[in-house]
Amino acid sequence: MRKPTSVSTLDTLGRVRLSKHFFMRDMLHSEIAQIHGLANTPDDPDLAIETGTRLCEDLLEPIQERWGRITIRSAYRSCEVNALGNRMQAEGKAGYNCASNESNYAGHIWDRLDANGHKGAMACIVIPAFADAHPNEGDWQILARWIRDNLEFGQLYFYPKLWAVNVGWHEKPERRVDSYAAPKGRWV
Repeated sequence: MRKPTSVSTLDTLGRVRLSKHFFMRDMLHSEIAQIHGLANTPDDPDLAIETGTRLCEDLLEPIQERWGRITIRSAYRSCEVNALGNRMQAEGKAGYNCASNESNYAGHIWDRLDANGHKGAMACIVIPAFADAHPNEGDWQILARWIRDNLEFGQLYFYPKLWAVNVGWHEKPERRVDSYAAPKGRWV
């Protein structure tokens, strides 16, 4: 599939089903792109579909089956959108939390291989029922433990607001868990 350049081709890409409950359209929304008038579309749709399918089938579907409906906060980012988010973060703008493009290849930038030539995809999700049932400091560890014990993930990064978590699929998984929520840092 070629990079979408019209409403019709973007509609076709958006209708690609990545798993039982997730479509590519679910993964393309970006507040940064929306506010700044950017198209958040992959240069290599086939690679984005391939890695997004692995993310959804191997991680998001099992998490949703166990914990309840998932809300996608941020998933796929084009290089242009991510670079703007990284630049704005460096300037101290609130709400822009993007790492460099190079460190997001095979992460939020699904259609680029990482520095080692590996594929990956990441989505920041919130599970409202989990956040409601486990509101206390450190409760994110319940979800982290379940994912660690049950799924083959690449990386997890937890955040304090509603226990949002970046869930990453990677073809060479690190199985790394980090938290910006208390207790902060690398989690064992």
